[in-house]
Amino acid sequence: MSSNSITEKEGSKDNYYVQTVNMDSPAPPTPQMQPYQRTFGNPAPLGMLAYGTVFLCSSILTLASKNVGGQANLVLVFATFYGGISQTLVGMWEMFLGNTFSATVFTTYGGFNLSYGALYLPQIGLASVYSGQDFYNAIGIYLAIWDLITFVFLLGAIRTTAPIVATLGFTVCALTCLSINAFTGNVHFATAGGALGIIASFGAYYGALSLFWTQQTTFSFIRLPPLVTAPSSNV
Repeated sequence: MSSNSITEKEGSKDNYYVQTVNMDSPAPPTPQMQPYQRTFGNPAPLGMLAYGTVFLCSSILTLASKNVGGQANLVLVFATFYGGISQTLVGMWEMFLGNTFSATVFTTYGGFNLSYGALYLPQIGLASVYSGQDFYNAIGIYLAIWDLITFVFLLGAIRTTAPIVATLGFTVCALTCLSINAFTGNVHFATAGGALGIIASFGAYYGALSLFWTQQTTFSFIRLPPLVTAPSSNV
């Protein structure tokens, strides 16, 4: 047998081999899908705008009660269809986002606006149940209760922002004056309550716009600082 034939046989053996796998080598990484990052909007500006608008409307009508007829009907529209519905929805959204304080405040004032509008609904007939001063005494008790609730909210908001503290503080003062006016009929308390209510509404507007005017929506010279009263690190 010639040497060439031997070389051909050895060459043919080299073409057949067994591929082995190294068990110690790490497995290739499994491709993973990136989790979907869900983003949520901030419902607080809507709630504060609704708060301020209803209070502004009722306060202006209180100051101009002699010149504007049917003011109860106009307050009914604002309080029910804007303040009541909007703030109730904002409260539910805030609860979903985990903001217990905001959810409580907005939902409570949503109920306040709905109930305040219901006072003047002819279908309910609450005003017709009372006669004379009795109706105004009932309104005075009603406003005094909401005054107390607002004061409780004020104590819980001291470490939030200056606009919120100012809004709740002037609301307490306004409701106090309006409640006294309902009991006594003194027009000076009604005037003071209307003026303080306007100040409270502008505080609510400032708080709403400081959250609503952002870097993505408007220029820096238009944006308003939130005016935080106490850093989160301080007790």
